[in-house]
Amino acid sequence: MPFAPDAYRAPWWLPGGHLQTLFPYFFPRTFTLPYRRSRWESADGDFVDLDWIDGSPERPLIALLHGLEGSSRSPYARDLMHAVRAIGWRGVVVHFRGCSEQPNRLPRAYHSGDTQEVDWILRRLKQGQDPGAPLLAVGVSLGANALLKWLGTQAEAALPVLDAAAAVSTPFDLAAAASALDHGINRLLYTRHFLKTLVHKALTKIRTHALALDAAALARARTFAEFDAHYTAPIHGFPSAAAYWQDASAKPWLLHVRVPTLLLNARNDPFLPEAALPAPCDVSSSIHLQFPPTGGHAGFFGAGFAGGASWLSRHVLRYFARSLVGRDAVEAGQTGGLHL
Repeated sequence: MPFAPDAYRAPWWLPGGHLQTLFPYFFPRTFTLPYRRSRWESADGDFVDLDWIDGSPERPLIALLHGLEGSSRSPYARDLMHAVRAIGWRGVVVHFRGCSEQPNRLPRAYHSGDTQEVDWILRRLKQGQDPGAPLLAVGVSLGANALLKWLGTQAEAALPVLDAAAAVSTPFDLAAAASALDHGINRLLYTRHFLKTLVHKALTKIRTHALALDAAALARARTFAEFDAHYTAPIHGFPSAAAYWQDASAKPWLLHVRVPTLLLNARNDPFLPEAALPAPCDVSSSIHLQFPPTGGHAGFFGAGFAGGASWLSRHVLRYFARSLVGRDAVEAGQTGGLHL
């Protein structure tokens, strides 16, 4: 069944991409989520932590890949998992290494193009499921870029793993995104905030593992260009920040995506210039593009169904429900009253 998207417009009292981005963080919704944490040991001696919203094993499972320095406590993650629980589905927030309030063991961290990590996580989730239960993935920001690059590099091989995907506020072109964040008010509002934790974690790793990296230069980093040059690139095997950005960007891979996928980005997203958004000719026929004029970065604030879930959660779940129409899981009433 084709997906007829809801039109998104920000509330009149929430103008501009910056306010639409920051509002959920300054005014978070208050509710308790019954997360159950599990830990997976990785083949290289590290681990990832997962926070689960449990339910009947035959119900659809939504896996969320969070954004830079995000977690299951991020407003978009909490809101989505709250909405998932409200309709009787299952959910899991997968923490990238070092993002679960527990430092990971190895010198390496996580990055925007880590498709090997995404492949391991999604295939293990699929293997651990009831064979008939749909697996759906949502990526936000950095997690969206990593998910889309995995979908593109896997192409048809992703079809037995995922039933559908959604990518929200994707920084498709990492060089363009870094440039946007490293200049003007963005550097003050966002980059300084991110680097506060990123630099601290990186300096701790340098001390703990006696890494041959320039700690002094890293400590002086005030831009993503500087941080990626002095840490992200060398620790993950890239010769430079520019090489990392080029290799990790999802945009060149969108023509190869075969899993039904929603791409949702606001045109006023402060993290990515509108000119860097993909055009219809840049994507495969499996991708549904939706670029509303407003929404900010992972914002899309708006009251809706299920006790006031955000427009973003409602929209993503509606897309997934439409993608699953015709499957036994949905025909058996597993939409939990979600309006299609």
